[in-house]
Amino acid sequence: MLIELNDIRKVFNQGKHNEFSAIRGISLQIEPNKVTCLKGASGSGKTTLLSMIGCLSRPTSGRITLGEQNISGLPERFLTDIRRHTFGFIFQKFNLIQGLSVLENIMLPAYPLGTPHEALMDYAHSLLGHFGLSRLSTSPVEWLSGGEAQRVAICRAMINDPEILIADEPTANLDSKLSREFMGLVDDLHQSGKTVLITSHDPIVFDSPVINRVVEMCDGQVLKDEPCY
Repeated sequence: MLIELNDIRKVFNQGKHNEFSAIRGISLQIEPNKVTCLKGASGSGKTTLLSMIGCLSRPTSGRITLGEQNISGLPERFLTDIRRHTFGFIFQKFNLIQGLSVLENIMLPAYPLGTPHEALMDYAHSLLGHFGLSRLSTSPVEWLSGGEAQRVAICRAMINDPEILIADEPTANLDSKLSREFMGLVDDLHQSGKTVLITSHDPIVFDSPVINRVVEMCDGQVLKDEPCY
């Protein structure tokens, strides 16, 4: 599914003395079944841009098209539905819910879709097996190592079988070994047909052979846009 951004702008505190333009007129086409990295320092606007692509926030102006659908001005209930069915999210700090087991965390995003419980359990267990986590299914997530927590976060992002995976600074809290392991997992997801969008200022990520394209950002604008060969 092609993602197209046309002159996207995001302004916080619009009309106030502390108005701030986080995104300043970005136009991009993001091809399906590719791994794209939004590269830039903290404050460059990459996370803000990713949140708008993933229907977590709205642009102040401009148009975002997902496939053939303009999603920029849709009511929140429609954005929520698109977000649940189309996107899987891997957050910087994983955002796993303590007090719940690994299996419960993975299944949580699927409950609003009304998937039959037995089918949901089966799929969650298959994801755990694929990522080598079967033995941890009943473990509380607070017992996990960093690498285990990240794989659980990937399973949770995959539970609704999304077309597009969004990862925001996924290696920020990992050492270099685990960061490289993560990029290997990203390659597996890409090979399975997923579109993957990653924000990062980590060279292990944006220099990885897994990445198909690097979009470098600075001060809310695209500084450089290069395919990787």
